[in-house]
Amino acid sequence: MATTNGSPMTYPVAVVHPQFCAPYSVNLTIVRKVMTLTEGNFAVTDVNGNILYKFKGKLLSLRDRRILLDASDKPIVSLQQKIISRHRRWKVYKGDSSEEKDLLFSVKKSSILQFKTQLDVFLASNHKEKTCDFKIKGSWLDRSCTIYARDSSVIIAQMHKKQNVQSVVLGKDTFSVTVYPHVDHAFIVALVVILDEINEDPVC
Repeated sequence: MATTNGSPMTYPVAVVHPQFCAPYSVNLTIVRKVMTLTEGNFAVTDVNGNILYKFKGKLLSLRDRRILLDASDKPIVSLQQKIISRHRRWKVYKGDSSEEKDLLFSVKKSSILQFKTQLDVFLASNHKEKTCDFKIKGSWLDRSCTIYARDSSVIIAQMHKKQNVQSVVLGKDTFSVTVYPHVDHAFIVALVVILDEINEDPVC
């Protein structure tokens, strides 16, 4: 279960699908190819090096769009950045859809100007968006960020930098993500990639 300074979370966090929730912590390694012109610049593996997820995206397009695939290239969710958005909002849909009826959640910067990373996540059912359903806080520069349930102290996933000399030489940015028990790891992977897009894009 997700942990907190107080009581543990007593319900699963299944945003994409319950099939991506495990009853134990899941440790993922995410590799981002820093210098690449190919569309698949992300790979997500388990502790044994098996590919769990990969991304494909449309380069040099008017609207940034990424599709999260499983190991057999089946679309899980699609990530799309809103064209005009001061808070850099991204929307995430089921499969490779981009229709509002298939919207799962959206992510935006908590404030326009930021010195520390802080993003708000809203589920599709949260129409008024008075309070966020999840929050991401930390330092993207250090690749050290934590994902919380709502605006609370309940941690559902944590990210840490995993750098070595080989990664630098090969032009790869490697970091590890620990997804807590009963938390949707496809959801967490999508959040990490959006986090990367918002922080690495020079217009943010």
